[in-house]
Amino acid sequence: MTGPTTDQHDGFLDGVLVLDLSRALAGPHAAMMLGDLGARVIKVETPEGGDDSRGWGPPFVGDPADRQSTYFLSANRNKESITLDLKDTSEGGDLEVLRRLVAKADVLVENFRTGVMDRLGLGVEALHEINPRLVICSITGFGHDGPEGGRAGYDQIAQGEAGLMSLTGPSPDQPTKVGVPIGDLLAGMNAAYGVVAALYDRERTGRGTVVRTSLLAAIVGVHAYQGTAWTVGGQVPRAMGNHHPSIAPYGLFATGDGAIQIAVGSEGLWRRLLPVLGEAAHAPEYATNASRVAHREQLIELLEGAFATRTSDDLLAELADLGIPAGKVRTLDDVYTWDQVRSQGLLVDVTDPHAGDLQLPGPPLRTDGPPGTGTRRTHAAPPRLGQHNDAIRAWLDGEGSANSEDGPRAG
Repeated sequence: MTGPTTDQHDGFLDGVLVLDLSRALAGPHAAMMLGDLGARVIKVETPEGGDDSRGWGPPFVGDPADRQSTYFLSANRNKESITLDLKDTSEGGDLEVLRRLVAKADVLVENFRTGVMDRLGLGVEALHEINPRLVICSITGFGHDGPEGGRAGYDQIAQGEAGLMSLTGPSPDQPTKVGVPIGDLLAGMNAAYGVVAALYDRERTGRGTVVRTSLLAAIVGVHAYQGTAWTVGGQVPRAMGNHHPSIAPYGLFATGDGAIQIAVGSEGLWRRLLPVLGEAAHAPEYATNASRVAHREQLIELLEGAFATRTSDDLLAELADLGIPAGKVRTLDDVYTWDQVRSQGLLVDVTDPHAGDLQLPGPPLRTDGPPGTGTRRTHAAPPRLGQHNDAIRAWLDGEGSANSEDGPRAG
């Protein structure tokens, strides 16, 4: 692993060097997760504009002449940026610089279409000739092989092809995408945990391996009970709006001034809810969860009738007293000003050299122990395009220090 050894670590992966050759979201998200855990992440970008997501906006922040898209900011904290033209095959050129980085790296993350790395002369065998200990992480749209392995992958297309849109939305007639690019994000998460497992395996075998995932695999992998409804039960699940297909009452219910969510996941919870609903809730058709699911529509009418004269806040207070899981539907401005979110470390403060002080959504992991034993102690703003060109080249040439002056720790 790369970097100096000290008594004070800055995250579980302190000393690990990750080359991030990916762009857009799935690969960058995976590399950012590794960076959150302390890895040094060097993002390799094209000189002409860099990662496509740098231009995905609005919104943007910073000076109009040197602005950053908030999309790019969401997936690239704790990274350095070097620009390389991988078509430059001259002696000592940019492709040679990348090969020198590969020789020092522990992990390489890429999400090119199948065959691109081979055409660059950087297929799996070539990479392992340079560095046998390299863990290679490849993320594709629909898999690297199979009859449709060469297809380009975009999140919304994958959500449709992998069945998720058929399960989401108000009805089967209105397939709906999830409000975030969930296929990209899940693929990134799967890639990150695969990389960590491969690094652990390398400690036993001494060699790096290849970790592969795709947007298709990421979405099919979270079908959960909807998947087994078909593979085992022979039923094709369909979109049901904001209500659970197998539990009732479980969903979004109108109140006198808005709506609340309730999750009655056991018969004990149903019995606690009965006093709120009145005598009608004691009818035989509501006696078991299966019968409540069968009579879902009339049950929704019963609940919303009982809630119609009550405010959401009053109902939530009463349900909390009864021990019934319930909650409101927050907008994102409410979420990021919520004390509970802040208490969990889900916001981090960074300073951008041009845009100034920024708050970014933070890592979802926390660990017990002294600061820096899990996720890194401090976080760096996503880099400007080519911000670390000189520092990284100097480090490769043995002229730079172990730390970059203008960016995250360069391990």
